[in-house]
Amino acid sequence: MVEDFSIRSGDYTLPARLYLPEGTPKRAYVLHPATGVPRDYYGKFAAWVAEQGFAILTYGYRSDGSTAQALRASTVTMKDWGVDDQNAALNTLTERFPDAEICAIGHSLGGFMTMFHDRAGDLSRLSAVCSGPAYWRRTPWPRRAGVIAFWFLMGPLLGRFTGYLPAKILGGTEDLPLTAFYQWRRWCGNRDLHMPDWGTSLPQPDTDAFKGRLNLVAASDDWIIAPPVVRDLARFYPSAEVSFTELSASKGPIGHMTVFRPRNAHHWPALL
Repeated sequence: MVEDFSIRSGDYTLPARLYLPEGTPKRAYVLHPATGVPRDYYGKFAAWVAEQGFAILTYGYRSDGSTAQALRASTVTMKDWGVDDQNAALNTLTERFPDAEICAIGHSLGGFMTMFHDRAGDLSRLSAVCSGPAYWRRTPWPRRAGVIAFWFLMGPLLGRFTGYLPAKILGGTEDLPLTAFYQWRRWCGNRDLHMPDWGTSLPQPDTDAFKGRLNLVAASDDWIIAPPVVRDLARFYPSAEVSFTELSASKGPIGHMTVFRPRNAHHWPALL
């Protein structure tokens, strides 16, 4: 069964969809998406999770609209998505399933913001998928040349001429406001990710709140957040019980984005 509804996050409403199994679920997941990735991208995976007997909540981050004019005027940031929207989604899940084991699956941005969430301590497990402190100098050559061009040449130049980041023409799924792009660039320009912003543009996090099982999931062919970078995320969750899983691309490409595609369904059990 599927329920569509909206989640309130500040002045915004987030499009949400809850996938429910037959009977009362003993475990419930929230799926925090990657940057610029819409809710329904994860639909096939979420339907499979419900078939395993678990509830799973999917949702999309706040948006001021998809038109060029709206994107130019938008002041939405990565903080809005990773702190406020993710927090609202986790709160919604815990309120809906007070007697279930509460878990999270975070894809990229979705995996490295849990320390800012009010109910991080309620999570029994977090699977951080292709997520980590993606400092651009850790990108292997020759891919690093493209990353440098994106952050310091193409992104700023396109932003100057359009007033937003036209990520779709660069292979992304959604165009982004420049406020999000520049905060994202700042984080990816630091070995410690968003740590320098703690207590200023980001809240001061409780890094010890999450004491559950942290499953770090990397794809062997992901050059955006490579397996060693995924491993490095563990230092942001010092009180968690950490495990590491590297998904092999020997049966087909995975990369940064496609582990949630049906062609990679043989990897899905590792995400739970």
